Amino acid sequence: MPATPVISLDSISHRYGDRLALDAVSLSVVSGEIFGLLGPNGSGKTTLFRLLATLLPFQSGTATIGGANVASEPGLVRKRIGITFQSPSLDPKLTVRENLVCQGRLYGLSGPRLAGRIDELTSQLDLSDRLADRAETLSGGLKRRVEVAKSLLHSPEVLLLDEPSTGLDPGIRHDLWRTLRDLVRSRGLTILVTTHLLDEAENCSRLAILDQGRVVAQGTPDELRRTVGGDCITISTGEPEVLANEIEAACATPVQRMDDQLRIERAGGHELVRDLMVRFGDRMRSITLGRPTLEDVFIHATGRRLTDEKPASRHTR
Repeated sequence: MPATPVISLDSISHRYGDRLALDAVSLSVVSGEIFGLLGPNGSGKTTLFRLLATLLPFQSGTATIGGANVASEPGLVRKRIGITFQSPSLDPKLTVRENLVCQGRLYGLSGPRLAGRIDELTSQLDLSDRLADRAETLSGGLKRRVEVAKSLLHSPEVLLLDEPSTGLDPGIRHDLWRTLRDLVRSRGLTILVTTHLLDEAENCSRLAILDQGRVVAQGTPDELRRTVGGDCITISTGEPEVLANEIEAACATPVQRMDDQLRIERAGGHELVRDLMVRFGDRMRSITLGRPTLEDVFIHATGRRLTDEKPASRHTR
């Protein structure tokens, strides 16, 4: 029997004037998942995040969190969600404990109950020895952990994270994600995270890939990689347009052009690499073969890289 979704979105659309930021987005997140919204800047991730955080009014579609309607029951939704924004939210002149006390009181916590929650969370997040430190003295990773602790003081069912690794180096990002997985295991927490980082997306249980306001692919990282046809071949060349046409004619396979690189999806890619080297090796700067990545999934679904603004040229025979 399918699990009941903790977060459910049905045909969410949103406009800023003439620009369509979200186009009939539908998805669901079940309890205990780390669900990622992956997409480039301008894909609609932040608009969707702000809608779920009750910071924007709904224009079209419905969303529920823990059974509460986000548009018509925002007060109830706010009790069920914790939010960690991309921008820092700590008061730098206050200590860690003072930041947490201020946050707790906003949710009606005080006295022994608040003190107990602070002790519990700072112990779990390895912050107990930092309670008397001013926030401005903390490293980026420690600040992020304090912000997560703030978000969890009122025991929410769902944690919303907007680009949580912004400004953090890879080692600190790894530690943050280990902390998030521990929270899911120990508390049964459900996490929805926005990101444009491919390595961060790999940590998610499931993903929805957004592009220009639409969900273009959805599934576990492994399921998404399987949507790409076979192996991925990337060729760097000084004559991409001419070579793409010649490869298509000679090998009867579609070729995508991205700047000075060509990209081919092909089952049994090692055999095609051998043929390409024999026929065109002297006209290639390099050729690589690999199994599909989430970057390849995005290219397959949209025709361009996650960091590109223009679609790739696609040649078809």
